[in-house]
Amino acid sequence: MFDNLSERLQITLKRLRGQGRLTEENTREALREVRMALLEADVALPVVKDFIGHVQAKATGREVITSLTPGQALIKIVYDELVALMGVANEKLDLAARPPVVMLVAGLQGSGKTTTVAKLARFLRERENKTVMVTSADVYRPAAIEQLQKLATAVHAEFFPTRPEQKPVDIARLAMEEARKRLIDVLIVDSAGRLHVDEPMMLEIRAVHAALQPVETLFVVDSMTGQDAVNTAKAFNDALPLTGVILTKTDGDARGGAALSIRQVTGKPVKFLGVGEKPDALEAFYPDRVAARILGMGDVLGLVEQASLAADRDKAKEFSQKLSKGKGFDLVDFRDQLLQMEKMGGLASLVEKLPGMGDVSDAARSQFDDRQTRRLVAIINSMTPQERHHPDTIRGSRKRRIASGSGTQVQEVNRLLKQFDQMQKMMKRLGKGGFQKMLRDVKGRLPGYPG
Repeated sequence: MFDNLSERLQITLKRLRGQGRLTEENTREALREVRMALLEADVALPVVKDFIGHVQAKATGREVITSLTPGQALIKIVYDELVALMGVANEKLDLAARPPVVMLVAGLQGSGKTTTVAKLARFLRERENKTVMVTSADVYRPAAIEQLQKLATAVHAEFFPTRPEQKPVDIARLAMEEARKRLIDVLIVDSAGRLHVDEPMMLEIRAVHAALQPVETLFVVDSMTGQDAVNTAKAFNDALPLTGVILTKTDGDARGGAALSIRQVTGKPVKFLGVGEKPDALEAFYPDRVAARILGMGDVLGLVEQASLAADRDKAKEFSQKLSKGKGFDLVDFRDQLLQMEKMGGLASLVEKLPGMGDVSDAARSQFDDRQTRRLVAIINSMTPQERHHPDTIRGSRKRRIASGSGTQVQEVNRLLKQFDQMQKMMKRLGKGGFQKMLRDVKGRLPGYPG
């Protein structure tokens, strides 16, 4: 997400380096480029005008702080305004109400609404330690009821069954009653997809809303529709008292205009981003982290959070003890690290959050391909247990057998063994007390967030 905008902004701001002062002329030229970048990202025109006006007022004639270049000074201003534009802080779900906390989810058909309900249920269960029940009031699509039931089973949420012949308002009341009886913490009601211009359907969801009196009314919208997403969110907000927006399919949206426009146009916060198809592909929306990623500063906090959630603590402890005792790092350990990385969203997702990735060429970025990780795992799986523990025994005929068994080439097996050899050397250093030194070195090289 934001790939195109991020690239344009970083190129523009770099041009100011080497100049001693932000003048009206060089600021005007840079902001002209920023304006074009925002418009190309499909940010709403009124939002762009306000944003540029605020940045210009703060940047024109500003003395550059000692140790900062004009480019960095302007980046700080742009960063602050991006954060302000998107809402300053993460807007959490209101879970303080008396249980069951009711959430009504609305949106257009095809926006990923039903899948998002399941992701939200998993998020609440795993991150907030809540019991969750989901139900479908989409009586127009029997397949939607069946889909939600399967998804609920996959994310270990309770499912309240419904039938197409029932009325959505009756479903809402019955689900509420059942959630109360079973002492459920959160009830999430999935509604039918509808257009804001469909008056009978809008009357129906208003009636469901009145019956539920939900604590959260969340609007799910496809980020790839750009300005249409913003306009639709505004129209729904005029008809329903929305409390927040969930943007889906952001992993396929290179522009990001909807995320930058929604708060200012609707007055409602973006609360979550859908970042993939998997049940765990839902991220809380943090304006400061998103702004940092747009400007190539990475998202170290997001990376740490992602790692802590995906980490298998028992395996990590076992691995740490193994290293501290001086026992060798083998291909079983290497495979565990690869699988752990995949659990964290894959290499491409992790790399996107690293600081300084804006300076990496497109050719280099293309190397961060999660399919390669899966091929490496397949190669290791084709080895015998003896070979995984003793990689030095893998010679010519063994390499050919492993390549054949994993559907790869001998050259790929050689490449894996070379990568493993480099990793093994690094692990030996860590086992000799080099870990703290490595952390100090990395910390010294990481650029901080603007402050």
